[in-house]
Amino acid sequence: MTDDRLDIDTPLVRNLIEDQFPHWADLAIEAVEPGGWDNKTFRLGEDMSVRLPTAERYALQVEKEQLWLPYLASNLPYEIPVPIAKGQPTSKYPWPWSVYKWIEGEPAIDKHIEDLNRFAVDLARFLTDLQNVNTRNAPEAGEHNFFRGGGLSVYDTETRQALDEIADDIDRSLLIDIWNEALASKWEKPAVWIHGDMSPSNLLIRDGRLHAVIDFGNCGIGDPACDLVMAWTFFDEENRCIVQENLPYDKATWARASGWALWKALITIQQKKETHPLEAQQSQKILKEIIQDHKVENGVA
Repeated sequence: MTDDRLDIDTPLVRNLIEDQFPHWADLAIEAVEPGGWDNKTFRLGEDMSVRLPTAERYALQVEKEQLWLPYLASNLPYEIPVPIAKGQPTSKYPWPWSVYKWIEGEPAIDKHIEDLNRFAVDLARFLTDLQNVNTRNAPEAGEHNFFRGGGLSVYDTETRQALDEIADDIDRSLLIDIWNEALASKWEKPAVWIHGDMSPSNLLIRDGRLHAVIDFGNCGIGDPACDLVMAWTFFDEENRCIVQENLPYDKATWARASGWALWKALITIQQKKETHPLEAQQSQKILKEIIQDHKVENGVA
C-alpha cells in the first residue's frame, strides 16, 4: 500500500490558525500522538483540537462531519466531537479542515478500563442509541466512508487476494467458508446510523469507563454489522457474549460482522507482516478468535 498522505506538521497548523482564526493565534499547538491515518490531529490550547485530512480521499469527510456531528451529539449518551469552526483550503494546504471542542480521555487501546464486562455493556448501549437516531437525509455508504455500512462484496477481491498470501498455519479453507457465509446475506431492514471505524483507539476512557467516541469520518447509514467488529478485535469470549446479548442481532448479521473483522485482519497481515510484525501478529490472533467463534457457533470441535 503506497502512503501518499500529506505531511502535516505544527508549523503548517500554526500558519493556518494565524491566517484564518487570528483570535486563536496565541494558543499552544501540539500534535496528538499516536497520529491518525486518515486525519492528523493537533491540540489547540486547552479546549480545542484541529483535525486535518491527510489526503484528498479523506477530505470528503469534512463537510459531512460539520453537518451531522452536532445533530448526532444531541442524540447520543456519550460525548462525541463537536465542530467549532471550519477551515478553508489555502496554497499551503489544499483541503477543508475543522476545529473541534477538545475531549478529555485515554484511548481504550491503552487498557484504562476498570471492568471489561461493564465496558461491553456501555459500548452496546452507545451503538444501540446511535442506531436509533433518525436517518432522514443522512449519507448512505459510499466513497466518503469507504463503503462502511454497505455490502461486503466491495472488498471481496481484496479479501481473497489476502487469503492467498496468509501464513500456512491458518486454516485457509475455513476462513474462506467464513467469508462466503458473510457474503451470503445482506441487511434487509431500514438503514441505521453507523460509526464506521469502531476501534479501541476511537473510544475514550475516563475514570475507568467509556466516556466518549471520536473519529466519525467513516460515519453514515447502512448495515450495522461493520460496527460490531470489536467483538473479535478487542473482546475475549466472555466479553463478546455480553456484547452479543446486548446487541441481539440475527445470526446473519453477526456473520457479516465477523466478515468485516476478517477482512480487516487479513489486509493488516498482508500489508504489515514485514514492516509492522507486532500488528500482523495481533491480526493473526484475531483470525484465531474468529475461527474459534465460528466453530463454537456451528458446533465444531
